[in-house]
Amino acid sequence: MIKSFLAAFGILLAFMAGLYYLHISGTTAVAQTDSTMFDEGINRFVVNNAFGVGEKLTFDIGYGFINAGFATMEVADVIEYNDRPCYLLRSTANSNKFFSTFYRVEDVVESVVDARGLYSWYFEKNLKEGSYRSTRAYGFDQENRLTVYDGDTIEVAPFVQDALSVLYYTRTCDLKVGSSVYIDNFTDGENYAMEVRVLREETVKVKAGRFDCIVVEPLLRTSGIFKHEGKLTVWLTNDRLKMPVLMKSKVLVGSISAELTDYELGEMMDF
Repeated sequence: MIKSFLAAFGILLAFMAGLYYLHISGTTAVAQTDSTMFDEGINRFVVNNAFGVGEKLTFDIGYGFINAGFATMEVADVIEYNDRPCYLLRSTANSNKFFSTFYRVEDVVESVVDARGLYSWYFEKNLKEGSYRSTRAYGFDQENRLTVYDGDTIEVAPFVQDALSVLYYTRTCDLKVGSSVYIDNFTDGENYAMEVRVLREETVKVKAGRFDCIVVEPLLRTSGIFKHEGKLTVWLTNDRLKMPVLMKSKVLVGSISAELTDYELGEMMDF
């Protein structure tokens, strides 16, 4: 049981680092929102009033009532990539001092996202979980809709997202209660269209404060000990920021959560 719990703890920390180890499922629909204009090639423009450079979100990770670690998600910088302005997204996940004696987690994930079109150019994850070590990096040829993964050239959807950028893109979508949005995603060698169901409006109190929220449910599928038992629920602020303040999930060995403890807002920029 303790081994299963520690593994589940690692899974949640990885999720907070933007790693959708719980494989995304859905249909083949492509997200289209009122804020998005589609053009040919790579020249898409998405209105982004949700996040800017310098934004940093800090979370406590919990297993039941036990604090197990912390995670951060930040828009670390604006860089030039493929001759285009891009956001450098970075997320980290770490076990706390107590849990590190059993199962140390030190994960870092980065994504390079086109600042105009909000699609992924590059994704990299570096995992240190217990004795496990893994590094994975791949880029996207958005113009030709291709990526190279494990030596294989794979076709991807137009304006595809990676496991970290998909959350930031979701924040720019028009989320209406009772509706769903679909976002094409490439994670760990597989293409998925992630469905995000918009469930309800709700006010929640977390360590960072009290927030009016939109509650959403990304549809996931898993197998084995981490089989998803119905819901991964995410609370996003019900304003232009759509900032994640609370995440709750359930695995066979218990429930795990991420709660916002602190945040710094970013600077909005025109591109």
